Amino acid sequence: MHVKFCGFTQLSDIQTATQLGVDAVGLVFYPPSPRAVTLAQAQILSTAIPAFVSVVALVVNMQQDELVELADNVSFDIIQFHGDESAEQCQQLASTVNKRWIKALRVNADTDSAVSVRAQVDEFAKAGASSILLDAYHQHKYGGTGARFDWSLVPQDSSLPIILAGGLTADNVAATLELPIYAVDVSGGIEIDKGKKDPAKMRAFMKAVKRDRWQNATPSEPSNTSS
Repeated sequence: MHVKFCGFTQLSDIQTATQLGVDAVGLVFYPPSPRAVTLAQAQILSTAIPAFVSVVALVVNMQQDELVELADNVSFDIIQFHGDESAEQCQQLASTVNKRWIKALRVNADTDSAVSVRAQVDEFAKAGASSILLDAYHQHKYGGTGARFDWSLVPQDSSLPIILAGGLTADNVAATLELPIYAVDVSGGIEIDKGKKDPAKMRAFMKAVKRDRWQNATPSEPSNTSS
């Protein structure tokens, strides 16, 4: 299980997260979001992120010229398309700045099924996505609602690694180990206020993931090297 913490605005919060061993850090480049950062802020925040921790740029319906400007000014590893972008648009935009990318799909229990979600994943897989993020649907918001969707809709045989988001906390993240997912993504569940993280909640979240990671690990058999 890999872990991404998203929505950072404070340098000290990023330092705490990386010290706790988070795998990826998300920066939001969507001005209407209370967790949004400017290019100048992002440049400062990215300086605190050590090697081998991925920097994810979350964008929503961003135009090509804006994305090019972002890539020219901020060091990041992966684009997270979180808006209404089609598979073709994601591939075209990402290739413009030569970045790997993931797509966020908002799962609506009223209209979606595990089959329909899988079909959407297949579409983005064919376009070159590295992973798919599944989040809860909201009529007026693109994410960050803290709402949890019906996890039974996570496809069992996805063609891409699944990142689970939406309503995750230290209290419920252990249950995700039963799901066919690659990673978890949390923002509101580790905050004091939007954009301001709680060190205690971050620590509790990582502790829950690591504890259950070891409890559910299958020890490998020792190899027989004798001759």
